[in-house]
Amino acid sequence: MLRYVLRRLLASVPVVCVASFILFWAVRATFDPLAKLRQSVDPAALRRETVRLGLDRSLPEQYLLWVKGFVQGDWGTSTRTGGAVLPMVGDALGTTVQLILWGVALAVVLALAIGLYSAARQYSAGDHVLTGLSYLGVAMPAFWFGLVLIQVLAVWPKQQFGLADPPLYFVGLHSVGHSGLDLDYLRHLVLPVATLTVGLVASWSRFGRATLLEALSSDYVRTARAKGVPRRRILLRHALRNALAPFVTVVAMDAAALVGGLVVTEQIYSIPGMGKLFLASLETGDVFVLLPWMFVVAVAVILFNLLADLSYALLDPRVALR
Repeated sequence: MLRYVLRRLLASVPVVCVASFILFWAVRATFDPLAKLRQSVDPAALRRETVRLGLDRSLPEQYLLWVKGFVQGDWGTSTRTGGAVLPMVGDALGTTVQLILWGVALAVVLALAIGLYSAARQYSAGDHVLTGLSYLGVAMPAFWFGLVLIQVLAVWPKQQFGLADPPLYFVGLHSVGHSGLDLDYLRHLVLPVATLTVGLVASWSRFGRATLLEALSSDYVRTARAKGVPRRRILLRHALRNALAPFVTVVAMDAAALVGGLVVTEQIYSIPGMGKLFLASLETGDVFVLLPWMFVVAVAVILFNLLADLSYALLDPRVALR
């Protein structure tokens, strides 16, 4: 197992290097770091910044300078806010990770429960209802569902019952003067997590149902049934365990995409996460934020893929022997 882990780690290193260079080249080709300065009438300042940022050098040299600064913690200065990029990305990443942890944990539990029920009662009335709801969840736009939740669970109760505050908040993750894991935090968390979770549960429950049905039709399950093993034990100890490996892979891949893919959810609820940071930086052409942002997201995708491989090996030890 240790050799498998080391092999996967070593294989990830060149992937990170290649991905970082491609991202650096793409951002340099798309955005001009000195676009705002070129509008000024001070050619001396333009030359000075060109030399300071290393833009007078070749692309490989610029890349190596950027990597050196990145490793040392010098991620540059945002042209939009004038602040250091590293704490900006760090704070945004921490906020997004909170949403991902809560949303993915809830979605995994619900998806497995729905998948188990649908597989155990294939073609029943409940299975048909859950199938229809899952198709609705997959097709439903996140921004529309989020706005509906705000209206139904926050705005309408406040207006209907004359409340001073809505039962659930829909701006940020904390009220002014609040921090940490308290009731205020939970009231802020419910709506964005629900918006994030509905699509995940819909797709993961369908995938879980399919993998469970495949496991239930395998030879070892037929053998267990022939031996008189109880149906609950067959479903939970035999079918579910073998269906978890591909399920975990899908969960890890989708969770990786969420690191930079919560633009809509964070924008609707004004949550200062990675998605909102990307949108604000893209609108202003803040290349000094966009490049580290893209690299962090790329590393997150690679890490989640690595976690998926390791989880697969833990669930199926035969994978580590290949």
